[in-house]
Amino acid sequence: MKHRGRHRRRRRGAALRAVLTGTALALTAAATLISVSQADVTDGPGALKPLSSPADTGRLRLQERLVPARTLDRLSAAMGRPVGVDAVLASADRAMRTSAGCSSADRASLPVAPAPARAWCWDRADSAGTAWRPASVTTSGDADDDGVWGRHRVVLAGWTHSTTTGRAAERGLARVAFVNADDPARPAYRWVLLVVPVDGGRNYRGLSSGISGMVWYQDKLLVTARSGGADALYVYDLDRIQRTSVDGPAIGRVPGGWSADGYRYVMPAIGSYRFTAGHCAHSGPPCPGALALDRGTAPDSLVAAEWTAPDGDRNARLWRYAFSTSPARAGLLATDARGRAAAVQAYRTRAAGIRGVLSYRQPGADDASWYVGRLPASRDGHGTLWRQDTAGAKAASCGADGSHRCWAEAAGSLSYWQATGEVWSLSDRMLFSTPLADLDGSLG
Repeated sequence: MKHRGRHRRRRRGAALRAVLTGTALALTAAATLISVSQADVTDGPGALKPLSSPADTGRLRLQERLVPARTLDRLSAAMGRPVGVDAVLASADRAMRTSAGCSSADRASLPVAPAPARAWCWDRADSAGTAWRPASVTTSGDADDDGVWGRHRVVLAGWTHSTTTGRAAERGLARVAFVNADDPARPAYRWVLLVVPVDGGRNYRGLSSGISGMVWYQDKLLVTARSGGADALYVYDLDRIQRTSVDGPAIGRVPGGWSADGYRYVMPAIGSYRFTAGHCAHSGPPCPGALALDRGTAPDSLVAAEWTAPDGDRNARLWRYAFSTSPARAGLLATDARGRAAAVQAYRTRAAGIRGVLSYRQPGADDASWYVGRLPASRDGHGTLWRQDTAGAKAASCGADGSHRCWAEAAGSLSYWQATGEVWSLSDRMLFSTPLADLDGSLG
């Protein structure tokens, strides 16, 4: 349950901003020079093109499907009283290392410009030789505007298992690292496996979907669903985390209790959103990719970017949905009487291979700027981060050849922590943050 104490927490946020301002890290990645083709230097995504026709916006419409309360109640009655974020953080069993304690290969994956203010690498048990890869990030700065959930600063990082390598039972599964970030020098985390109730709450299965995007808003966690169907998002309740009772490789109900491939905690989905126009396709709904929260709109909104291949010729769409303002629908999207959520704004960009998206309105600006983090066409090495609006696009330059490939390697989603002014993201090896002011200062 969220506990309030805004004035005290805002003072803590101000103190943290002061720390961030004065303690930028001297990272090895900042000195890295990248050699790329001239196309990487000059090929920008151009200006955003607004999409307003019903034919365009209709493809973005979602149908909400909530899991019946009796299903969730049956599952919790069988597994025991649900727990919240505090219980997961209290049992954190993995330690992160600050950049000074990370390998040179880890640090080389970080952005070149701007250099991160803070960076951490994962426990070696999770980062060395596994088929799990991080792709999405959200924080308690998204969950509540004071940046604190209960008594804690929290970062959530979404990881997806490869569908082609590693143990067959794990392939395609999704898990979330709950990171206790109260002490930036010693963050620690615990895994929670994402699952979906089945058989009316008498059992559950693992969520088999890449979670390339993730947003924690109020008490809900929205993640992308890319499992080959028409589902766009799954919804989770941070107050409905369940403990498992059997340490075994199975997922679901087993003789003697509940198992989750060795994980102590599972979080069952409480709903989903599905495109009304069917499966994602070039002429239909987008394949969901990156997600982020925008608190600069009224009401707050969920922004999204379409996933398209970085080496293809299919340009992506960017769009947003409004969140509901009803207390009875905390953390859910605004819907009509039929349970449908319509996009309230949409654009076409010439960018492809988008792994991160963020929307933020600068003071005095008429409209928001959109930040898009892209993979290179070769899918290796550093990517690019562009700031776009309807007038054009800008990106940082680095290296002797003025390359725009200055962002992180295999960079994931973006999350803006309003209380501290930080932008959070992750490479394929590290979690990092940088002040939004530094990011803007690096953009051309």
